[in-house]
Parts: sequence; C-alpha cells; structure tokens
Amino acid sequence: MKTKKLALTSTAIIILVVVLDQWLKIWIKTNFYLGQDLEILPWFHLRFVQNPGMAFGMELGSKLFLTLFRIVVTCLGFWYIARRCLKADAPTGYVACVALVIAGALGNIVDCVFYGEIFTNPYPPAVAALVPFGQGYGTLFHGYVVDMFYFPLFSFDWPSWLPLLGGKEFSFFDPVFNLADAAITCGIIAILLFYNKNLFGADEENLKSNSETK
Repeated sequence: MKTKKLALTSTAIIILVVVLDQWLKIWIKTNFYLGQDLEILPWFHLRFVQNPGMAFGMELGSKLFLTLFRIVVTCLGFWYIARRCLKADAPTGYVACVALVIAGALGNIVDCVFYGEIFTNPYPPAVAALVPFGQGYGTLFHGYVVDMFYFPLFSFDWPSWLPLLGGKEFSFFDPVFNLADAAITCGIIAILLFYNKNLFGADEENLKSNSETK
C-alpha cells in the first residue's frame, strides 16, 4: 500500500509540474514578444526571455550536448525514483522532492527537443506562433528554453569611491527563470536540508542497524 501511494504521489507531481510548466511557457511564448516585460508588482515581473543553456539562463557547452545531458540525467532520475518507490520505508517527502527535480528537468527537455520544430521565433514586437511540426525556427534537440519569472527584489548604486564597481548599479535577483527551474531548485534545496541522510546512504545504515538487532 505504501509503495503504491509513493508511486502515485511522484507520478502526480511530475505530471502536474510538467503540464503547468508547459502551459505557462506556451502562453508566454504566444502572447509576449521576446524581451517584453510586464510588471505585476515592483519586485515581480513577467519577462519573456529564451536561453539555450542550463537553468537560470546559464550556458554550458553545445546545445546538443546540453539537451542530451538533460535527457540522460532525467532517465537516471526516473530509474532512481522507481527504485526508491519500491521501498516502503522511503519518506514520502523525499520521494516528492526527487519527483520535483525530475519534473523540472523534463519540463525543460520538452523545450529543448520540440520547441524549435513547432514554434516560430520572430523579431520583436511580433509574437511566436505554433506551426506544423518541422516548420519552426530550429531543428530537433535545438530548441530554446522559455523563461519568464523575474524578481528584482532590490537594487542600489555602488559608492563612487569603490574601485571597478563604483557608480555601477547592483540588482538582486537578476536571473530570469521558469517553473521547471523553480521545481528543480526547490527539490534540491529541500533534499539537502531535510533528506540528506536518504541521499547519502541512509538505506545502508538502516540495513546495518537491522542486521545488528537480529
């Protein structure tokens, strides 16, 4: 019974996050032109940007390498969570956090693999449109990841007497990200804070303690 509950919980989280992530990305992409910024609150904006790289707009290596790397890591994640769900002693919270990470990775994989084939990528102020498969702006595995959440929480100008930085503006927090990035980040932080024992060999410790009691 516990195993079935864990499997249903992780499946529901992955489906929910991927569906919400893709809905939001498609809505942004077909209603905002590239670079458009909508202020919801002074510290919260919707800003449409695209990136070919890792989470939060970072770039690392070639586009094809990054896409294949995401796919491999996500497949390993599915294998790992299936292995964990088969164990009735796995904490529900831990499995949920792993599911968040997998869902986030999967959400960004959809962008990378398919968006280049099914979307146009016009110059602003035109907005993108869905097109028949193969008539998009790119090729398979070479799509851009859509980001939209921007939180300029605060900013200030560095004192003019500071070397190099003097007079320049500092803004926190600058990266633009998406729901998939948020899922990955929240999942990883929660694992490190609350479930690090499960991540770093708690099962082996339990096996040892059980064998000793016997």
